[in-house]
Amino acid sequence: MDTQQKIREQVTRNPVMLYMKGSPDFPQCGFSATAVGSLNACGVEEFYSVNVLEDPEIRQGIKAFANWPTIPQLYVNGEFIGGSDILREMYESGELRKVLEGAKQSA
Repeated sequence: MDTQQKIREQVTRNPVMLYMKGSPDFPQCGFSATAVGSLNACGVEEFYSVNVLEDPEIRQGIKAFANWPTIPQLYVNGEFIGGSDILREMYESGELRKVLEGAKQSA
């Protein structure tokens, strides 16, 4: 399976999928920590994550997959939601919680 197929499978099989630096328990950058914090603040206790620092092919492949140059990247129900700044804005407006509630219902 090539990298793009692997990424496509990950984002479609997992209702809430976060590509990040580090892990949810130990984020390796402030942007990834912000993304995890936004998810937790919205009541998401469990989500699937990939530490891109451990897989250089995924690290580069995810940027091409979403045509988005930075990490972290959040996908909900297979749809690219955004990176750290977008997640923070969506959290502050209440929109992120609504998007994530939809993921919980379809999970």
